[in-house]
Amino acid sequence: MSVDDPLPKGYIPHIGETRQYWRDIILGVNDGLVSIFLLVVGVVSGGLDRGEVLLTAVAGAIAGAVSMAAGEYLATKSQDEVLDAELTLERTHIRQFRQLEVRQLRGFFSDMGVREEHMDGMMAAFEDNDEALLNAMASLEFGVVDSERRSPYRAMIASGVLFLAGSIPSIAPFVFIDSVAVGLGVATTFALIGLFIVGVVKAHVAKTSKVRSGLENLVVAGVGGLLAWGIGLVFGAAVT
Repeated sequence: MSVDDPLPKGYIPHIGETRQYWRDIILGVNDGLVSIFLLVVGVVSGGLDRGEVLLTAVAGAIAGAVSMAAGEYLATKSQDEVLDAELTLERTHIRQFRQLEVRQLRGFFSDMGVREEHMDGMMAAFEDNDEALLNAMASLEFGVVDSERRSPYRAMIASGVLFLAGSIPSIAPFVFIDSVAVGLGVATTFALIGLFIVGVVKAHVAKTSKVRSGLENLVVAGVGGLLAWGIGLVFGAAVT
């Protein structure tokens, strides 16, 4: 069967090139939904008026998006730099201590369950192929597969933009609704719907229970909302 042949009936394909960015996608939008919702709940319970709530929420959304984007960029770039340094050292090891690296690779295959009677035939493919040996060691020793490496720029954009997107349900009601209480009710409804949807999408990708994942998100946000409301009440009373 070639790669161009149609997939057989019932075959479920992998996610593909977006797989390594799902962490950024879910974390970004979920963090935006939860963080700004809890911020809004806290400042509303603290007694802020509509304009103050809106200003606080917008400032929080911008600060959160910038922080998420910068953090993901620096973390991903640093991880790439560390991996590149490890691969450079691995090339040196292969050049200077080739037999040791071959023995290590043999040990990795043994740990994976390759039977000893098949080992020599498998190892023959790496005996005189430095690039194949490097790629195998990169994958098995460092967990580095080129197709799974993340771009710092894509990770940055995904995290920052989706954090902003996640903040919209908690901000938008206060743009159009004068009553703080009504605005909070609408924001709560929108945020919880968004969190449930994110849980369902996450479960769809991970092929787990959609309802359980959605409810899990709601429980986390609900508990956080109650804490934020209580903290807002305490601090609101303390400063007035």
